[in-house]
Amino acid sequence: MTEDNLNRRHDLERVAFMEKELRYISGIIKQKGREILNSYTITPPQFVALQWLFEHGDMTIGDLSNKMFLAFSTTTDLVDRMEKNDLVVRIREEQDRRVVRIKLLKEGERIIEEVIKKRQDYLEAVLEDFSEEEVEQFSSLLEKMHINMK
Repeated sequence: MTEDNLNRRHDLERVAFMEKELRYISGIIKQKGREILNSYTITPPQFVALQWLFEHGDMTIGDLSNKMFLAFSTTTDLVDRMEKNDLVVRIREEQDRRVVRIKLLKEGERIIEEVIKKRQDYLEAVLEDFSEEEVEQFSSLLEKMHINMK
């Protein structure tokens, strides 16, 4: 086996290892997120919808459907339930009454802020054994990876 082939095999093994670790980490984060949501009246899909509205502002059901990769009818049902719980409200646009935007209400904002804070607290505890330099490097690498994935 040539040195290039050997290096390529090691690279493939490293990539396979990283993919597996990222999959495991993602699963743990998802599970922890669901545990946190258990003390709230929202479901994981509602959390995702509220998060999109929190981070990107008002949007139409079509926009929200596209962001969440859900069918329009599924998103409509999701918004109906969130509206009943006073988390969001539908608002018709003045210029074009056919366009309806979903607006995050104070209660929805409060829940998102609380849940995100609890998730951040969890991550902070996980990173407790990391040095400041390791946290900085890890953060930078995550940002680079995210940019490359866009």
